[in-house]
Amino acid sequence: MLILYVKTGCPFCHKVLDTGEELGISFEQKNIADDTVAAELVARGGKRQVPYLVDSEKGIEMYESADIDAYLRANYPKN
Repeated sequence: MLILYVKTGCPFCHKVLDTGEELGISFEQKNIADDTVAAELVARGGKRQVPYLVDSEKGIEMYESADIDAYLRANYPKN
């Protein structure tokens, strides 16, 4: 399962979401506008920064839209 922490209006989040759409990937989106979700993000990654990807199947968690984009393209190529 892929979880993506996002913030409404975040251009970097939209970049990752666009990549996901291009590759046919769906995410469980968690918006940090909810204080509970924001606290969950800080507990996981240590920062209140988005986007933040969690790939629970592969044990990967990461910040930075460019890194997430590269990771998705390498690990989830479009069929």
